[in-house]
Amino acid sequence: MSPNPDTPRLRTIRPLTPLEARVLGVLFEKQHTVPDTYPLSLNGLTSGCNQKTARVPLMDVGETDVLAALDGLKHLSLIIESSSSRVPRFEHNLERVLGLPRQAAALLTALLLRGPQTCAELRLSTARLHGFADNSSVEAFLDELAGHEPPRVVKLPRAPGERESRWAHLLCGEVPVGPADGPPGTPKPAARTTTSSD
Repeated sequence: MSPNPDTPRLRTIRPLTPLEARVLGVLFEKQHTVPDTYPLSLNGLTSGCNQKTARVPLMDVGETDVLAALDGLKHLSLIIESSSSRVPRFEHNLERVLGLPRQAAALLTALLLRGPQTCAELRLSTARLHGFADNSSVEAFLDELAGHEPPRVVKLPRAPGERESRWAHLLCGEVPVGPADGPPGTPKPAARTTTSSD
């Protein structure tokens, strides 16, 4: 059976840095939660990256860091810069470039911003991005994302004592799993943070 030409194909892209992933997730999130301020200014985008709630890991990045991440994402066509005002504004191109329906993009965004989660957790964390009817509909989209080539998500091994498996995104490459990494799929805070030197 030949593939349907109308079915979007997932594009292969290089692994994103943790900050690039954060920028992409923030843009999708803010598009749907605060549409009046979207596309985002550099200041608004930096604030979204450094947000202290609903973010794993927490980051403390400056505008220079965000600009570097934006530059990398522009080369992948994942970001578009608007020049309709005096202040540059940025919007994502996630669904189009990766060939994702909105439901799948919402799940990917939640994983980008909050780290590995169960289906039930994802249904709650995507409530403002897309209203999934039940956990099985969440799992169906996750299975679809995992089954594409290249896969965009992975189901992690269930840790001892956990009732449900967690899912993680693969946009930054393989998810480290092991005793030294904490619970399965716990992302490492790889983005540069601002620290003071003694």
